Amino acid sequence: MPKEPTEFRNNLTPTAYPPKVSTMKRLLQFLLGLLLLPLCWGATRALLDLGPYTVINRSPWIAPSILALCAGCAVWILIYLCIPPSVRLYIWGHELTHAIWGLLSGARVGKIRVRSTGGSVSLSEAGVWTTLAPYFVPFYTVIVVLLRLLLGLFIDMTRWEPIWLFLIGLTWSFHITYTVRSLLQRQPDIQTYDRLFSYSLIILFNLLLLGYLFVYASSASLTIYHEQLFDRSLSAYYYFVRMLGRATSAGCRLVTSGCRSSQ
Repeated sequence: MPKEPTEFRNNLTPTAYPPKVSTMKRLLQFLLGLLLLPLCWGATRALLDLGPYTVINRSPWIAPSILALCAGCAVWILIYLCIPPSVRLYIWGHELTHAIWGLLSGARVGKIRVRSTGGSVSLSEAGVWTTLAPYFVPFYTVIVVLLRLLLGLFIDMTRWEPIWLFLIGLTWSFHITYTVRSLLQRQPDIQTYDRLFSYSLIILFNLLLLGYLFVYASSASLTIYHEQLFDRSLSAYYYFVRMLGRATSAGCRLVTSGCRSSQ
């Protein structure tokens, strides 16, 4: 029998319910999510380590490219707070990301539905990347980057670089605000996998994307960023293993003392 199509729903109102998943699968996903937490912390520290590379030795003391990126973020926040745009734009990007990742993985894409309260797309099959991609792939930022690369084939884009960075900051902030807003509701996409695993993966890839944006807009190199990412992650796992070892030892002592007292 052919497999039943998978339908992804993105809800901006808490009306969805999680699918049934076996206990063993939930446990494995939880453990994987736990193992991703030190990597998230390492990515956070590596991102903070890029701070000195955004500074220049003349007024305004911050690299113009970073200012352009931050200006785009600030403008979007003002737009979102003062005149919130229709959520349909975000939902279209969300569902199209599901569909594109599904196509790339060999799935057949069915009907895409978009409403003011949410949307859905039917796929013949879907894995973790297709399921969670809309939460860490900024659809409209990708469009801006592809457009810039396309135009760069025909004209010199150097003088227009601040404008592109402004648009990247604007669209990335658009992605983050609506991603956070949707994650505050009950999302079937997230319920498909363990929450800790889903959130850890989403946070990690958003941190990595932000790190690469800062590398592009600052004087930092990819080598420096990767070295910091490796060192910070290694340090995070070291402390994670130490804490886990101490917790295990404390648990064993507690169990041993309990057994002795019961005898």
